[in-house]
Amino acid sequence: MASIFAGTAKHIYGSITNYNQKVIKYFCILFHWLKHMPMNKGDFVLVNYTVKVKDTDEIIDTTIEDIAKKGNIYQKDRIYEPLLLILGEGQLFKKVEEEIMLMQPGEKKTIELKPEDAFGQRDPAKVKIISAKELTSRGITPKPGIRVETDEGIAIVRSVGGGRVVIDLNHPLAGKTLVYEIDVVKKIEDLKDKVLSLIHRRIPSIDISKFTVEINEGRIRIIIPEDAYLLEGLQYMKRGIVNDVQRFIKDVSKVEFIEVYDVKQKETTT
Repeated sequence: MASIFAGTAKHIYGSITNYNQKVIKYFCILFHWLKHMPMNKGDFVLVNYTVKVKDTDEIIDTTIEDIAKKGNIYQKDRIYEPLLLILGEGQLFKKVEEEIMLMQPGEKKTIELKPEDAFGQRDPAKVKIISAKELTSRGITPKPGIRVETDEGIAIVRSVGGGRVVIDLNHPLAGKTLVYEIDVVKKIEDLKDKVLSLIHRRIPSIDISKFTVEINEGRIRIIIPEDAYLLEGLQYMKRGIVNDVQRFIKDVSKVEFIEVYDVKQKETTT
């Protein structure tokens, strides 16, 4: 009897142990999957990127200041910092965003874009000849390399001669294979941080740490720092923030902007 009981207990205990091991293994797999789950449309991601022309290694765009200076494309009025990318919104080429969705924060990747995935192939029909008078009558002296506005869009002057001007309506990067060097810096998860990132996108010149965001039952209150009060176009920036919140943040009923002014009391004399 005792041996039967012992055998039964061993069988039950062994089953439980085996079951527990399976449960633990399952949750380990689930945790690993969640941790490495690809990103989705609508996710807020901060990315650094550098774009080059494959054939020439020419740098044409970057979010990194040192690289911009190295590539002679530095713009003193531009703020060089990671780009706020809201996946699926088409801020970057479709193939680039699709690759980013498969990446994780801290991961770097090089993505090659063929012309058809970037600015398209060159179209010979977009290279046209116009009279030089069409430009000189508008006060433009045609010279190779300058950009001119035409009825069909912006064109580059390719050559000038005999009273004629050859213009090219193709995008300057049409027919080029591009190389994107992508660095996923951070995925923004917290709702308040998402709102702050939208504010910073509209008002990049003011330190984002100076803004205060309060969220309560679908109402977002944004306390604007004094540094921003006299910014040119502030009202348009506010409108842009509201539009972004409506578009990218769910279940928001109201956005309030607060400006706080300290009132100094006059000293009274007796």
